Amino acid sequence: MKIAIIGGGAAGLMAAATILEENADAEVFLIEQNTGLGKKVLISGGGRCNVTTGIRNMKFLFTRYPRGAKFLSSALYNFPPEAVYEWFESHGVPLKIEEDLRVFPISNDGHDVVRAFEKIFTKSRAHILLSHAANKIERADEQFVIHFKIDPAITVDKIILTTGGQAYRHTGSTGDGYAFAESLGHTITPLAASLSSFIARDAWVKSLAGVSFEYVGLHTDRGPLPTPIEGPILFTHHGITGPAVFAFSALKAFELATPKQPLTIFLNLFPDKSPEAFFTQLQVACQCNAKRSIENTIATLVPKSVAKILCTLAAIESERHAAEISKKELEGLRSLMQNLPVHTIGRGAGDEFVTAGGITLSEVNPSTMESKITPGLFFAGEILDIDGFTGGFNLQASWATGRLAGKSI
Repeated sequence: MKIAIIGGGAAGLMAAATILEENADAEVFLIEQNTGLGKKVLISGGGRCNVTTGIRNMKFLFTRYPRGAKFLSSALYNFPPEAVYEWFESHGVPLKIEEDLRVFPISNDGHDVVRAFEKIFTKSRAHILLSHAANKIERADEQFVIHFKIDPAITVDKIILTTGGQAYRHTGSTGDGYAFAESLGHTITPLAASLSSFIARDAWVKSLAGVSFEYVGLHTDRGPLPTPIEGPILFTHHGITGPAVFAFSALKAFELATPKQPLTIFLNLFPDKSPEAFFTQLQVACQCNAKRSIENTIATLVPKSVAKILCTLAAIESERHAAEISKKELEGLRSLMQNLPVHTIGRGAGDEFVTAGGITLSEVNPSTMESKITPGLFFAGEILDIDGFTGGFNLQASWATGRLAGKSI
């Protein structure tokens, strides 16, 4: 049996390795338009490659996928994070679980991850077709003919499309797979960038560049979030970034954030406190620091640069004594500290560069990854309408769906 896998990223690598290790008679063509395999894998996690997550609670794991969680059930139960961990260690890539439950190679080098697959391929009948850009797929009876821009066409019995999304175009994820899928009868959902940072309109944000908070709540006035978003954020010269911001961007991937239609993100700098309890805390702070300036009093709770901005936004002179601040003014400060508005007008780069949207999931069998429309056609990875939060969840989904597609074939 001849099998073509188009796309040499995480899903394609795992699909190819699974087939080659479990069926010695299979003839696999791994087709990649780049000059090397796993380009996006190599740059993930800042080059360290966030292989998977250390989370072992499956119920909680599924909450990390804003789109496609139910569809992923079979794939993730068949190849959960602990199995991915064991697979890489058994293939010569020792791993470590960091404090935030992200999993990396002990070497902190994504090349080790890709080399594990390359070793499998050198010992098998794999045909690794690098610098091969497919431009057309045709159905021929019960087979498929893959045409290339330059190279001769090849005919195969099965195809796995693992071409990724279109969120990081210089790695080769340019969305070609969507056109292939459509030509074979499939439909594509709307597409958007996920796991992005945000560009802010507010001038004061730039003055806080480099200031971070470990635990902030995020919400917006454009509808409720399906799950509370709390975690670390970082102010930059352009706006806001960090894990909590990336999670928020995933849940609001299809919301516009433009100069004409800004997306207001409200930051709760004290999400673990009720408005009443926090107001009382501010009153006590003012009483205990009655002769200090209100700016310095607020600076006992937040960085001084933030305290200065809060006074400006609340229209309170920063040098006034804390004892002089009225209840109404103090409530204004409290409201800002728990609902600090950031008016965003665009999205910037994130950590993982993921596409929200993709192949319509109702057209794919979740137990096999095979098309319900075109027998012999399989999908895996980011080309599907699946995406997760930052923290190894997207690579986990790619390994799992790639492995399930390979096992199914």
